[in-house]
Amino acid sequence: MIYSKKVLKHFLHPKFFGKIKNADGIGKAGNPLCGDLMELYLKIDKKTKKIKDIKFQTTGCCAAIASSDMICEVVKGKTIKGALKVKFEDIIKKLGKLPPVKVHCSILATQALKSAIENYKKKL
Repeated sequence: MIYSKKVLKHFLHPKFFGKIKNADGIGKAGNPLCGDLMELYLKIDKKTKKIKDIKFQTTGCCAAIASSDMICEVVKGKTIKGALKVKFEDIIKKLGKLPPVKVHCSILATQALKSAIENYKKKL
């Protein structure tokens, strides 16, 4: 399987890997068949409703980790409303493409983000 240089960069040197203590929202998504499991942590600015910090912890393949890191990069600084508009195709495009059998990783990343935002909204 051949990955783009950008996918490999985000896999080998993720900028957003980690956990946020006392996160405002925590989201999970996974695919038990392939073993990918993602957790996304959000810190939301109370006044602007913008994502001021975002981290992820993902176990899985290269594409899953790269997709997790990329969604963090794409939505950091966006409003919640803006973040919800990000589609899995946007993640693939930013990564420079994913092999067809790995597209589900970008879908999982968007599902984890939506889950984290729903978790945040429940706490309001």
